[in-house]
This record gives sequence, C-alpha cells and structure tokens, in this order.
Amino acid sequence: MLALFLMIGILIGIRLNMYVARKAGRLPMGTGKGKVETVLHAIKDNYVDTVDIVRLTDVSLQAMVAQLDPHSVYIPASDFLKAEEEIEGNFEGIGVQFRMIEDTVVVIMPVAGGPSERVGVLPGDRIIKVDTADIAGKGLGTEAVMKRLKGPRGSEVRLGLLRRPASELVYVTVERDVIPSYSVDVHFMADPAVGYVKVSKFTRTTGEEFQAALDDLKTQGMKGLIVDLRANGGGLLNSCIEMADMFLEKGDLIVYTEGEHRARTRIKATGRGQYRDLPLVVLVDEWSASASEIFAGAMQDNDRARIVGRRTFGKGLVQEQMDLVDGSAVRLTVARYHTPSGRSIQKPYTAGDNEDYEADLLRRYASGEMTGGDSTRHGDTISYYTLKEHRVVYGGGGIMPDVNVPYRTSDTYVYWNELSRKGLFFQFSFDYADKHREALQSRYPTAADFVAGFNMDADLFEEFLRYAEKRGVKRDLKSIAANRDKMQQTLKAYIGRDVYDDLGFYPVYLPTDDDYRTAMKALHTM
Repeated sequence: MLALFLMIGILIGIRLNMYVARKAGRLPMGTGKGKVETVLHAIKDNYVDTVDIVRLTDVSLQAMVAQLDPHSVYIPASDFLKAEEEIEGNFEGIGVQFRMIEDTVVVIMPVAGGPSERVGVLPGDRIIKVDTADIAGKGLGTEAVMKRLKGPRGSEVRLGLLRRPASELVYVTVERDVIPSYSVDVHFMADPAVGYVKVSKFTRTTGEEFQAALDDLKTQGMKGLIVDLRANGGGLLNSCIEMADMFLEKGDLIVYTEGEHRARTRIKATGRGQYRDLPLVVLVDEWSASASEIFAGAMQDNDRARIVGRRTFGKGLVQEQMDLVDGSAVRLTVARYHTPSGRSIQKPYTAGDNEDYEADLLRRYASGEMTGGDSTRHGDTISYYTLKEHRVVYGGGGIMPDVNVPYRTSDTYVYWNELSRKGLFFQFSFDYADKHREALQSRYPTAADFVAGFNMDADLFEEFLRYAEKRGVKRDLKSIAANRDKMQQTLKAYIGRDVYDDLGFYPVYLPTDDDYRTAMKALHTM
C-alpha cells in the first residue's frame, strides 16, 4: 500500500512539474512549427550540464532531413566549404597530388603550373614537416593532411621534404593559390580512329574541359568516341546538359524534372553541338550516378549512343540548396529526374532507411545481376521505348546498358583478387617507380614513350611474384598462366601512373579491361 501511495505521489509530481513548466512557457503546449526551436531553447536554458547547442542543432537537423530521402542533406557550416569546392571545381592550397604510403605523405605529381611546382616540389618527395609540425608517422589520414596543406590564397606554408637518396630534409616555402580540380581526367586516341575521354565528375568547368578534349581528339583524326563515366557520382546538372548538347539535334529532349511542388520542366538540346554525327559509346557502371545517368539516359533514349557496362546506381532526385545565415545549408529534394522516354532514374527507397538503400548494390551482386550477364532481368523492370528507333529500354531505377558486361568470377581470378585486395599491384609498382624514377624519365621522356617502350620482363615479373609470396599470397600457377598478360599490364599501368600521371596509366590499363574492350567492339560495329 505504501508503494502504491509513493507511485501516485510521483506521478502527481511529474504532472504538476509539467504544468508549471508549460505555464512558465518553457515547453510547447502543442505541436506547431516552433516545437523544435522551443525544445532546443529549453535544453539550453535548463539542462543540468553545459551543452554545445550549435552541435546539438546540427545533429537535430541532420536527423530530421535524413528521414526524407537518401539524398536530401543538411550541411553544417564546418563542412560547407568542402562541399562547395567539389562543385566549383577548384580549391585553395599548395597544388600536389599525393598518396599516404606507409603513414607518410608522398607526392605523386605537383599540379602543372601550380605553386608547388613553381618552388621545385618533385614527384616522389616525402612531406615530412608542415611548418614546424612533423606529419610523417603520426597516423594522420588524408583529410587531416589536407587540412594542413590547404589554406587561403596568398598564405604561406613551409614544407620539409625528404628527397631520396638524400637523408637531409629540403625546405621550400609555398605560397598557396587557387588550384583547379579537373573533372576530365584524361583523353587520348585509343586507336587511330577512336578517341577516349574519362570524366570523373561534373563541376562548373566540365563542359569547357570536355569540349577542349574533343577538339584536341578531332585534330588527331577521331572518327568515333568512348566517353567513360564509370564511378562518376554526378555533380552539376548544367555541365551535364552542356555535354549532352554537343551530341544531340535541336529540340531533342535531354531530361525532364517533376515534383509535388514543382511543375514539369523540360530541357532540350540547342542543336549547336559540333559532334551530332560522331559515333558514340558511353561506359557506365554501378557507381555512375545522378548527372552521369542523365547523360547516359539522354544518349540512349535519343538513340544517339550505345551504353556499355552495368546498371547505374539509380540516383534521380533533384536537390535545391538553401543557404542558411550561419554558413550552413540544406540540399532538399524537390523533384525527380526522368529520361526522355519517361523513365524515372531514381531507384526505389524507404524514407529514413538509408542502410537498406546503400545495401542495394550488395543485393545486385548476390542476385547474380552483376555476374550473370543480364541486368534486364531484375525484379522491378518496366519497359519503355527509345524515341527514334523504338528500341526497348528498361526502367525500375538506374540506366540499363544496351550491352551488359558482367564481372568475371572464375576460379582463376581468386589469386588475382587476393593480390588486388591486399594492394600488392599498387604497392610493388609504387616501390619500383620510386626507386627508378630518374632512370625511367631519362629513357622514356614522355608518357607516350613509356606506353610504347616499357615492357614488364620475366625477371621483373618474377620479382613481383616473390614480393607477393613474402606478404602471404602463395603462387597460383593456374591463375598466373591464365592472367599473366593482364597482371603484367596492370603492374606497368601503375608504374606509369606513378611517373607520368593518368596518361601513363589509362592507355596501358584499359586494353586489359573487359568494359573497355566491349565498348571498342561496340563502337567498331556502329
């Protein structure tokens, strides 16, 4: 009985305290739009301990927006600059490409014409000190290193560089500047008639970069083109439209958008493009998203190109950015992207369940879609028709390729996959390039010289196999026999990248790539 009276007393006390708090105006009486703000003020004014109200507000807004869809996002002020740099296509810093090798920052290549190149920073230099701070061997991640190297234009940073074989540090002072971040990674002639362009993202400069690449390839005799959008996660719609406009006739529909509070908006080609008759193949994969899918969908639905690879990611939600007074922003989904034939690019999702959404690619692999060779047979397929040739294309999320290229899964690739998983191709090639950089540059002055002249001889390949054995990967003679050429070309490609950048990598690596070889065949039959 005593326990019952105590419980009743506690409940009455709680109700009384809530009533007093409401009368004092510290808690909302209803569920109006000021509820979140009222609760945050209540926490700030009454919570038992000190609270970082800015952080709490950021967390609250992030959680709120995450309940809408997978791509609406709240960007705290602290992250906003980085997000804008990705869109703008430039940032302020010292201008080097680097990799973390054994806990040390190694310069792969200074940006051409950038501040580091101007003061003599060289490929292979180890950045040991930034101003007075040691950064080698400190367990710093890439983001932490970037924070130390970036800074306002005109500010200076002193670097302590280890330049092998010398043991003493070389010191240089770099004045930071605006560094362009290119979205067209590389372009070259894949054969005497076929040009190749790799586009890694869509920024404000992509259209201009892409046009320049095509114009250069045209002077070299380009009669057909492969545009590689694999692993391109998207970016600015306007840049995608600029690219698409180069290949379409006047009035051709590129994309349309529509939402609950947004009327249908159609974007059409101007007809001013110079490459409207150029045979075209577009390479995509499961990581091609957003603007990449818009471009691929426009080319496919207008029967302008053949799409080769695997079904794209399926990101077809339109975000508008709302800048907030404290420097933060909300990118809110307001509409959906549709291809010219009417397909919604966005794959299905459950609001608030981002974990399930991200697991979609694993389900594709487990179902056999990525390995079985027929991506058009996944369960939510809907048929549509292209606008000129009336070919069947498929909806249900993402862009289905015209020619599907599955991943190889034979037993002979187990050894290959183990070498790749442990990063042994990459690490061995880097070590070799690091030791022989001057000799390679002397013998092969340009990337083209390297591509044409360097060969992975039997002794060097044997050295790699022993290197792998010392790191726990036993030889698989059957796999080596089946994949020797591809393994040797992969090693050569990584050596080329470490010495000559992407022009030393892609022309060597791509001929071993199933997607690329399939694209070349498709182009030569058009």
